[in-house]
Amino acid sequence: MPPRSANRLLAALPPEVFARVLPTLAVVPLTLKDVLHSPGENIEHVYFPGGGFCSILTVLSDGRMIEVATIGSEGMVGASAVLAAAPPSSLTMVQGKTDLCYRMSAIEFRAEMQRREAFYDLLTRFTIALLGFTMQSTACNAVHSVEQRLARWLLMAQDRMESDRFPLTQEFVAMMLGVSRPTVTTIAGTLQKARLITYHRGHVAIINRKRLETTSCECYRIGSALLTSVTPNGGPQDGRTATNWGAAPTVPRRADTVQDAVTAELWKQKNRQTAKNRQVGRAK
Repeated sequence: MPPRSANRLLAALPPEVFARVLPTLAVVPLTLKDVLHSPGENIEHVYFPGGGFCSILTVLSDGRMIEVATIGSEGMVGASAVLAAAPPSSLTMVQGKTDLCYRMSAIEFRAEMQRREAFYDLLTRFTIALLGFTMQSTACNAVHSVEQRLARWLLMAQDRMESDRFPLTQEFVAMMLGVSRPTVTTIAGTLQKARLITYHRGHVAIINRKRLETTSCECYRIGSALLTSVTPNGGPQDGRTATNWGAAPTVPRRADTVQDAVTAELWKQKNRQTAKNRQVGRAK
């Protein structure tokens, strides 16, 4: 039996379904700011992140963009590919890089969905949850303060990354939240003075998560619960939990396929890098 995937949707599939789907998956990296899907263009591939995260953005006529959803290893991007004649109206961009993502062609994705079996059921549940997440984000953008929304975004990013420290520019935050850069400077400065975060040279570090959760709005808790509730027990069946999204699953002892061998080696590399980062952090 092939080992479980690092992506929680794929990991939640029955073993026989995952074994059938596995040959259609290619292991690819996701690079920061890569555009996976563009508005009005047909989707060629769907993506199941094994780490990092992607942002789904609404693009306005004047070119401004605002984030409406964040997706990491708990989900997938490109679900609208099930409708071959309906290109997306949104843009999907990588905001947290990862060496491990599972890519499937839109043709293979539609074929699997048309079976109307476990894959279809799971992806349908995820799509419904994602719609709820997007609606919650829309309400959040409309009624909550920039400080609350930034705290929420930082929490979502930390949930999906393997470190408390990750790249983040003021330009990017302004685009995600739909505000000006001076506003971001002021709010980030407030969080830093309160010792919730540190920000230096395009990198942010979360130093007090509990207080950051208090600063955020209820949308963080509601949105996270919607997405993690799709898979059994709110997460994968390999010891991780919904509150420990950065932890890597156990590396498979045996590689039964080429994809498994690549996945295993990537996880070994990621584990080594994570251990190195922690040692550097302790030294500081």
